[in-house]
Amino acid sequence: MPEKRIGVFICHCGSNIAGVVNVESVGDAVKNLPDVKYVSDYKYVCSKPGQQILRDTIKKHKLDRVVIAACSPRMHEPTFRQAMREAGLNPYMLEIANIREHVSWIHSDQPDDATEKAIDLVRMAIARARLLEPLKESVVDIRRSSMVIGGGIAGISAALDLANAGFKVYLIEKEATIGGKMALWDKTFPTLDCSSCILTPRMAEVGAHPNIELLTLAEVEKVDGFVGNFNVTIRQKPRYVELDRCTSCGECSDICPVDVPCEFDANLCYRKAIYIPFAQAVPSSYLLDMENCLGVDAVRCGKCKNVCDAEAINYDDAEKLIEVEVGTIIVATGFELFDATKKPEYGYGEYPNVLNLGEIERMLSSAGPTHGRIVRPSDTKAAQKIVYVQCVGSRDDLTNKYCSRVCCMTAIKQARMIRDKTGAEIYVFYIDLRSFGKGYEEFYESTAQSGVTFIRGRVGEVIENDDNTLTVRAEDTLLGKPIILDDIDLVVLSTGVVPPATAKDIARVLNLSPSPDGFLLEAHPKLRPVDSFNDGVFVAGMAQGPKDIPDTVAQAKAAASGAMALMGKGKINIEPYYSVVDEDKCAGCQVCISVCPYNAIRLNERELSEVNPALCKGCGTCTSTCPSGAISSQHYTDDQIAAMISEYLSAAEQ
Repeated sequence: MPEKRIGVFICHCGSNIAGVVNVESVGDAVKNLPDVKYVSDYKYVCSKPGQQILRDTIKKHKLDRVVIAACSPRMHEPTFRQAMREAGLNPYMLEIANIREHVSWIHSDQPDDATEKAIDLVRMAIARARLLEPLKESVVDIRRSSMVIGGGIAGISAALDLANAGFKVYLIEKEATIGGKMALWDKTFPTLDCSSCILTPRMAEVGAHPNIELLTLAEVEKVDGFVGNFNVTIRQKPRYVELDRCTSCGECSDICPVDVPCEFDANLCYRKAIYIPFAQAVPSSYLLDMENCLGVDAVRCGKCKNVCDAEAINYDDAEKLIEVEVGTIIVATGFELFDATKKPEYGYGEYPNVLNLGEIERMLSSAGPTHGRIVRPSDTKAAQKIVYVQCVGSRDDLTNKYCSRVCCMTAIKQARMIRDKTGAEIYVFYIDLRSFGKGYEEFYESTAQSGVTFIRGRVGEVIENDDNTLTVRAEDTLLGKPIILDDIDLVVLSTGVVPPATAKDIARVLNLSPSPDGFLLEAHPKLRPVDSFNDGVFVAGMAQGPKDIPDTVAQAKAAASGAMALMGKGKINIEPYYSVVDEDKCAGCQVCISVCPYNAIRLNERELSEVNPALCKGCGTCTSTCPSGAISSQHYTDDQIAAMISEYLSAAEQ
């Protein structure tokens, strides 16, 4: 067996590592190990001088393997790989011992023990490095088309950026129109700009863009393939109205005898069975709610079809399966408001005059159910005394522990608008007010000066009185005393945001991971905030977590930029961290297929397992479950792992 030549480079990481670990002792402990030909330490191995030292040392000492003791491989593994390429060494002949996150940061008060642990980790890394084999990256083509899931402001922004860059975009929206939750909001904070005035021009641009194919009433059912080559199956529900024929004249709706609660207006008013969600909807076409329609023939009803001169109504419309091929996918599935019935102490769903933020938004809109008037739903009288309850469904051990970020500012905005319109007496009970964005704190201060009363305290109970007014029992935590407010006309619950019900389905279809709060998990919260662990799939807006409109749009642009960067290259290198099958051992039992979380394994023409390198992430699930030992993971072989364990045990015995 030819001699191996291993170089060991120990990074100080400034004082992050060297402030706890004695790096000189680590070097002394491993310099005489078999196959180790060079050991050094440097303040910042990841720096430009550090990389040059790495390149020069590889050439000078003819190193064929490199061990770097530094930070997490997630931080600088690509940096070190590139330096190795430039030195003429296969980049996969690298092993990184994480002595920062795994040692110095968690053992900062135990420097001697930390040094011993660092020595163990470096010894184990050297043991594995001896068995590393050069690997070759696969190259795959990338289609110049993208799919955006979700037609809210995040999806709209991402789709337009991609389309304006010349890429084909399929925009998928499960509702009848794009616009998302922003279309429901009346004004935006802190400038009180008209939400529709900002949003609807972008919606119209989407509807008219030649590079965007808009599919509404549609959901992604299946995704096959891999980065650059996704095959997507989309299920589209029938609209019963032909988009290319409907003129939006409204005669069908005028004659419809059916009244049902209007979802767009938070069920505070009624719509017809054939309707358009709102005046500026895109696509600008009516649709038929078949569940509430009286009938689709002349005997039972059929009135809408009879009055439609454009002959746009098609009672025979049916569900469609649409297949598209895309190179990248952006998930922008948005959010839902927390269901306040889960907090029964507030009376939501029981008392008519207890509302949530979304319902007040529709009241505030001049195009809403009350034409901008804030009234009591119980009797439509103007509300003159209003209480806001913050953090309903947020920062709560019983519901959601996270902060929803936008609730405080939305409540402040609404209170300011109501105060300016009506002069109503308004109280806002809060735990901590979080005005985190540009101009937000100033907006809060001016709202307080306008006469809105902010009380730091928790509301314990809301009680309905005989005259439909409400009594609010609370605690002022600054003064340390209870508060009782009587004769309240409206209690508004600042409901937090939660992932939509479809988030789990999207995660399953796209092999994405949810974070503990239920939103979709990003690859790295700081360095890769819009990437997912599934290459070619990006997350944007509230699909990733709570955020306001500016942050949502910024993240959508980042996701679009990531997709453009991939598609613009035309080709991509696939890391060779994938499993391989020894066909001589494979029995075709398909256990590996059943356990693979990435759908990367299939049976070939000989009824034996075959791994798609572009889909496989090297997780090792198939390797550990194969009953015949026919599958091994490249770059993380059983022998390599066994060598690391053996090295640790032998060192412990000494």
